[in-house]
Amino acid sequence: MQYYNRQMLDLYTDKYSKICNDHNQVDDNLYGQYGVKRGLRDKNGQGVLVGITNISLIQSSEEIDGKSVPCDGKLFYRGYNILDLVKGFVNDKRFGYEEITYLLLFGVLPTRAQLAEFQEILGVCRFLPKNFVRDVIMKAPSRDIMNTLTKSILTLTSYDDRVFDLSLPNVLKQCLTLISIFPMLSVYGYHAYNHYECNDSLYIHRPDNHLSAAENILIMLRPDKKYTELEARVLDVSLVLHMEHGGGNNSTFTTRVVSSAGSDTYSVIGAALSSLKGPKHGGANNKVVEMIQDIKMHVGDLKDEEEVKRYLTKILTKQAFDHRGLIYGMGHAVYSISDPRALIFRGFVDKLATAKGRHDDFELYSMIERLAPEVIAQERQIYKGVSANVDFYSGFVYSMLDIPLELYTPLFAMARIVGWSAHRLEELINADKIMRPAYKSITTFKEYQDINTRLG
Repeated sequence: MQYYNRQMLDLYTDKYSKICNDHNQVDDNLYGQYGVKRGLRDKNGQGVLVGITNISLIQSSEEIDGKSVPCDGKLFYRGYNILDLVKGFVNDKRFGYEEITYLLLFGVLPTRAQLAEFQEILGVCRFLPKNFVRDVIMKAPSRDIMNTLTKSILTLTSYDDRVFDLSLPNVLKQCLTLISIFPMLSVYGYHAYNHYECNDSLYIHRPDNHLSAAENILIMLRPDKKYTELEARVLDVSLVLHMEHGGGNNSTFTTRVVSSAGSDTYSVIGAALSSLKGPKHGGANNKVVEMIQDIKMHVGDLKDEEEVKRYLTKILTKQAFDHRGLIYGMGHAVYSISDPRALIFRGFVDKLATAKGRHDDFELYSMIERLAPEVIAQERQIYKGVSANVDFYSGFVYSMLDIPLELYTPLFAMARIVGWSAHRLEELINADKIMRPAYKSITTFKEYQDINTRLG
């Protein structure tokens, strides 16, 4: 009976999805006719201005003789160039995640005393309710750790007696707690899946409040809890580079939209997670790794640039890989000449690849980074340049750190929760209107028909 019902449902949805499609198609020409900015971007790729923020700044063009000209990309956190911030904590041999979290949340760089106090507070927040791991994370494990993470975040509302309190101190407390426990929820969610669905051993290691976020992620993930200093520092840089990227990216905009509705912190972050997991956003690093594996399988000589270039052309023309016509990790909605995060990351990737004995893989990535813009320029009419984005290298780094594919996007979330929190706080402090953009209706008026006279 159950099989029959499922078969009946499949037949019904197959039939009515076609009907649904036919009655929801919109003529592409209408978008231009009515001046609709599809994706909230104009025909030149510029985002529609919908708000004001003081959290970060992206520069991808400059004014020359009254014209906007693409330039090397720059990213600023609270006015500080990301390059200078990374150089600062790397040269001092400090981990940067906690320091830059403080900067994004509060707007200033901490003193040593302020940083030590902040790290202690994050440690205080780094705990889960009694039996939460057993009763929530271990129940109904899923390979989609982003869904597991979202489920856990929404379930936490049952443990917070001030969930709907939107006062600044309470929302800040909620944000600090979520920032602190995101790694635990993600890694434990993976271990539950790996144990119950993959029949592997189960490890639940408690974090050490004397260690950095990057170090804790590695000790919680690995059975022996061991890691090298280089591994932890490269992961730390990755977290810093993924923390924040303006208010217009999809998940951060989701954060601000849902915040503007007066919703609680857990629901806001749950919505942001649902946005981030998409392959067009935070899921892109997974696709880069899968694409590279596909290239390795189908290209005979990985050092032959012409052969690699031909296969990239096949990927772009939907003849190879996932047939979507995308070279993943290449291009960005904002940057054209370069993504500063990718440029910063590349040096650390080179060091890690050498230490891990994967220099040949690094050479392949470097070749694709160089060839892909040529292929795209030949095959597509583009309005701006194309360069590697940070996702191009992040998946490679995670693979060298022996991080399972299922945790790639959750790692992005562990970093971006900081930016989401900063934007939620800024939205609550400054805005008092719910976001409600307009849609042009093209509905045609119809006369009501009695049910007995309708044609099926």
